[in-house]
Amino acid sequence: MRYKVDLKAFMADCEANYYRLLKLLPGFDDLDRFQLRLPGANQVIMTLDVIERTPYTSLVEICQQGTKPTRLAEWLPEPSLKVRLYHDARLAEVVHCAGRRNPRPRYLYPNEDMLQPDEKAQWNRFLSEWLALAIGHGYVADTPCEFAG
Repeated sequence: MRYKVDLKAFMADCEANYYRLLKLLPGFDDLDRFQLRLPGANQVIMTLDVIERTPYTSLVEICQQGTKPTRLAEWLPEPSLKVRLYHDARLAEVVHCAGRRNPRPRYLYPNEDMLQPDEKAQWNRFLSEWLALAIGHGYVADTPCEFAG
């Protein structure tokens, strides 16, 4: 069965991610970097860097640092995404993940790079879950974050 892009679900993820990012970046217009501590035994830090601002879009890099080195760390890097925020449409879309830029909406499978048919949608779903974790359990410095709604 051939994969069909679910545009409605994709746009819903992008819209929700836009609002989640705004919750995590208070004072977005004046702030270039924001860091959160994530739950767990390690001192895991999520860093959000605004690396580009234009009148209608912004580019934010989101990285996780501090995962304790293990035998998995050698082949499984810490997450890092670049997310384009479209302020006029109020959408946020992952545009860079794991060394890959601008994924296609759909891939034939199997393919040379072994990308999933819905690779682009999966990147945005991952961002959704990662931001929800940060909003629900993240801490600024040593103080719990308080987010309304």
